[in-house]
Order: sequence, then C-alpha cells, then structure tokens
Amino acid sequence: MDILQKIVQQKAQEIALKKTLFPQDQFERSPLFGSPVKSLSAALKNSKSGIISEFKRRSPSLPRINQHSPVDQVAKGYERAGACGMSVLTNTHFFGGSLEDLVMARAATRFPLLRKEFIIDEYQILEARAHGADVILLIASILEPEQVRDFTRLAHSLGMEILLEVHDEEELDRAFIPGIQMVGVNNRNLKTFEVSLENSKRIGPNIPDEVVKVSESGISRTEAIKDLREHGFRGFLIGEHFMTSQDPGARAAEFIKTLES
Repeated sequence: MDILQKIVQQKAQEIALKKTLFPQDQFERSPLFGSPVKSLSAALKNSKSGIISEFKRRSPSLPRINQHSPVDQVAKGYERAGACGMSVLTNTHFFGGSLEDLVMARAATRFPLLRKEFIIDEYQILEARAHGADVILLIASILEPEQVRDFTRLAHSLGMEILLEVHDEEELDRAFIPGIQMVGVNNRNLKTFEVSLENSKRIGPNIPDEVVKVSESGISRTEAIKDLREHGFRGFLIGEHFMTSQDPGARAAEFIKTLES
C-alpha cells in the first residue's frame, strides 16, 4: 500500500467516526456557511504574480517543515505580501493540520482560502464551507469521474470553486468536466514523492484555455514561474519554500516583489 492509499484509508475511517458525532446538517448553522465566497480563479486572472501561498506544518516526505509559526500570523503575512490566496492543509494525521487552522486563517484574512484535503465524501465539502473555505481541492487520482461530477455540483451550489488536481494526462482526460474553474498539475508524484516541473509543462497544453492552470509543488525560484507562464500557467502554489522560513510571510513578500519587478 503506497502513501496515498494509506492517507485515503485513514481519511475514510476518520469521516465515519466524525459522522457519528457531528451530523452534516449542523454545518448549515455555522456563521461561515452562508458568508460571501471569494473567487480564487478571478484573483489569479487579475494578478501579476499568481501566487497561492500555503500553510503546511509537515508532510510524509518532510516530517518537520514549520512547527512554530501561528497560522493566523502566517495568513496575515501572506495577504500583506500580495498572494492571491492561501492553501490550508487540514489533514491532521499526515500533515499536522486541522480545521481550526482554516477557521483561524479565515478570521485573520479576507483573501480566498483553499481547503487542501483528501476529499472523498460530500461531508467534507459541507465541512469546508462551514469552516470558511472558498475553494476545495479534488484529487483526480483518488476519485471516480462520477464523484468529481457530484462533488463539483455540490461545491458550486454552495458558491465554492474547484481546484482539480491531476498528475498525468490520463487523470485529466478522465476527471475534467466543464465548469471546473482551475486545474492544478501536481509536480510531485504522491506515490514516489519525486518532483519535476516538466510535469506541468507536459500536461499544461492539454488543459482547456478557459480554465486557470495552476502548477503545484517544487517551485522555489522566480525563474521557474516565468518559464511556466510561457506554458500557459497563471497560478503557482508554493508551500515548503515559504514555510521553511522563520517568517513565511516575509519570504513570500520578497519572492513576490522579485517576481513582479
């Protein structure tokens, strides 16, 4: 069993337990459930940088990324730096995140927030909206096409946007449906954890032009972003490069200033 299968298996068990204590209809009573949704795709289209900053404490490939920076302070720093939005890891077991991180980021900022999670159940989409997410991540490699369709419809009914993550052309062909606002190409193979920006360059031309193309993982240089722009990418998700700093917001600000100069 590879790491992705382990994550999905653990997530299914977690959801089953949570449903016994927190029925999904309670999410509709959250003050955030009906709050205005902020568009990440629009922010990316109108941005000079296209940066989606990420809050991530650790990962299976890097056990200690940043254990000390408070999520609200990082979120404020990212917003001041000029990031288009923020990705918040809410997976606890493998990434050290939580839904509380999402809520704290929402309380501290006004820019779009992406719940980065291994979504396999509609319950998680309602949960995401109730905790302040504007966008959800759908990972093609762990979902059937019918699930992508149904999850997209539900998210859109709540006003939320979709970032569909793919790793290869087969996943894109199988999972993409019209109406999805953003497609992210993950440069990290979640089975081997090898990273290559060539993955984005290869898959990018196959993504419909009306969709915002996002390159994810392995980006640490402004030159890489300039290169990826030549292949049609408008969004660039950066986590580890910022989070390994003592001050993620300051590093993001320096990076974005260099990129826009």
